[in-house]
Amino acid sequence: MNDTVAGTQGYGADADALAEQYESVTFEEVHGGLLHLYPTTPVRALDLGAGTGRDAAALARLGHTVMAVEPTPELRLRGQRLHPETALTWVDDALPDVPVLTGRGEQFGLILITAVWMHLDATERARGMRAVATLLAPGGILAMTVRSGPVPPGRRMFDVPEAETVALAKAAGLRVAHEGGRVDLHGRPGVRWSELVFIRP
Repeated sequence: MNDTVAGTQGYGADADALAEQYESVTFEEVHGGLLHLYPTTPVRALDLGAGTGRDAAALARLGHTVMAVEPTPELRLRGQRLHPETALTWVDDALPDVPVLTGRGEQFGLILITAVWMHLDATERARGMRAVATLLAPGGILAMTVRSGPVPPGRRMFDVPEAETVALAKAAGLRVAHEGGRVDLHGRPGVRWSELVFIRP
């Protein structure tokens, strides 16, 4: 899929630097404020926009059956090298429509969308939420971490109002379980992260 996918521009070319950046923080640091909401018994989990697989590998170590979806082949390759010991299924698929997984009728008890949503424009976000809701199993949890702040050179990013994401989730039949935020773990000026968790009743 590569650079034809919304928001992946520049990621393949910068894969080495990005891999180092992604792996410099831990799953627990990134998701610490949300971990108490994640399933404690093993489920089928999906990391949408998995990057180098840091979070997907952590979920696998916790006993979940994990699918890591990443449209940028350079990042997928690095993820497979960095986390060879974990039982991850890597898939070339992407938001907003996630055609491969939706075509299979896949469903998951936990879906992570970390640092991905702001790459989609308003129309893509509406389509994306509908697609993700169909991938979420009844009782399943969707956890989203969305960036706001200055856009790095060569990237496609949008300012995403938190209220819009909540409204899209509700329209797709999901219930809000958590709304919060945190500072940027890399200390980038002006960058903040919204943290949103939804449940499919």
